[in-house]
Amino acid sequence: MAHIVTLKTPSREDWLIQLADVITDPDELLRLLKIDTDENLIAGGAAKRLFPLRVPRAFAARMQPGNPHDPLLRQVLTSQEEFIAAPGFSPDPLDEQSSVVPGLLHKYRNRALLLVKGGCAVNCRYCFRRHFPYADNQGNKRNWQGALDYIAVHPELDEIIFSGGDPLMAKDHELDWLLAQLEAIPHIKRLRIHSRLPIVIPARITDTLSARFARSSLQILLVNHINHAQEIGDDFRHAMAQLRQANVTLLNQSVLLRGVNDNAQTLADLSNALFDAGVMPYYLHVLDKVQGAAHFMVSDDEARTIMRELLTLVSGYMVPKLAREIGGEPSKTPLDLQLRQS
Repeated sequence: MAHIVTLKTPSREDWLIQLADVITDPDELLRLLKIDTDENLIAGGAAKRLFPLRVPRAFAARMQPGNPHDPLLRQVLTSQEEFIAAPGFSPDPLDEQSSVVPGLLHKYRNRALLLVKGGCAVNCRYCFRRHFPYADNQGNKRNWQGALDYIAVHPELDEIIFSGGDPLMAKDHELDWLLAQLEAIPHIKRLRIHSRLPIVIPARITDTLSARFARSSLQILLVNHINHAQEIGDDFRHAMAQLRQANVTLLNQSVLLRGVNDNAQTLADLSNALFDAGVMPYYLHVLDKVQGAAHFMVSDDEARTIMRELLTLVSGYMVPKLAREIGGEPSKTPLDLQLRQS
């Protein structure tokens, strides 16, 4: 049984304090967890030059002291394997680095992604946007207005997806402004928010934000990004209950990661923990082939085997869709249609 430090439920104003209280040095993170640094871990420290290390202490508190293979630690710790130039991996695996206007990606016919903010609370080493040119797509009102102008003249759009970075890095007053602008566009019906902040720093779900969602004329969905049941605690469950009361639909997407969640029982535990928190499993993505993350790769055949076993461990409604995203395709691509459950 992993020793997990349970954080107290933070106050509403606490999320910005937690956001600033981060670890940026891999050696400090390992010392905090009482993990001896062998040659591989020491060599991996240089990878923070490729992609900075950023881990809020609130998230590090859920890691198991003394375990260099902790599934949460593995997601965020720099590795010398990030220097491997793997064939087929690229800085832009989804062909995203040419937006229609700064900060807006119109990837699918009826929905577009607004890159609200470029930063994240935690830097995940497998992030498919770790090389994304955020400097050219800054999250500010000037770029947001340009995106909103584009959305307003494209009536085929009925759903906007807040992405990033992490869109909940925006403050409540900024999100309030964006919501008001979208609510004034008649053909926009739904707002989907993809965020890791509610699991990394659950205090981000403030009373102000929940109340704003509750009074919105849009249907609002929150897609969490959680890969392992160990990430989920009482503070997250409290935040999700607050959002359910605000009529927010709660989903989760995960990435299948070697050494983190690449077995059926781990995924079953995650689905159960999500469902207990009122969150429906939505997608399980195979890894996007971003340069620097090849050591997380699970092959398609392994993924199929894992999913077939997962089907025997949980009810069908708790099985996420196994899928990959292919740059230029008009939708996600199921890895194996036979694995989809109704």
